[in-house]
Amino acid sequence: MSFFQTSLTLTSPEETAALAKLISAQVKKGDVLLLEGEIGAGKTHFARSLILSLLDTPEDIPSPTFTLVQTYESLLGEIWHADLYRLTSPDEVIELGLIDAFEDAICLVEWPDRLAELAPESALTLSFSMTADLGQRALTISSSNTRWAPVIKEAIHD
Repeated sequence: MSFFQTSLTLTSPEETAALAKLISAQVKKGDVLLLEGEIGAGKTHFARSLILSLLDTPEDIPSPTFTLVQTYESLLGEIWHADLYRLTSPDEVIELGLIDAFEDAICLVEWPDRLAELAPESALTLSFSMTADLGQRALTISSSNTRWAPVIKEAIHD
């Protein structure tokens, strides 16, 4: 199985939103994006931007920190935005119905380490981290699924 990875620097929130929009043009039902990074690293901003780019009518995109999951209807089908920060066991992920959503929805998962062995092997992982330069973020994009290779390549050249 091949492994694709690239790293880049996002110099502003607008650049993060532009990358989210670029990736949103490639997603389809059954795609899972795992958003890693500490609090404030840009995970939720990226998720909001991607979700908004897929909605027919713009709406408020709250963080799912307290609700755990927010769902949206898009032209591509259902979108699940999950924040697993408060979970303590992979069993809780199953109770949320997230594993089923991996099959037939577009899923954006913050704090994917809480998935443990339940994380889909075909997922696209985006690892955000803060840099010394205020407002900038370092991002590593990776996947073992060859489907994501063109997305990663486009992210490098955009």
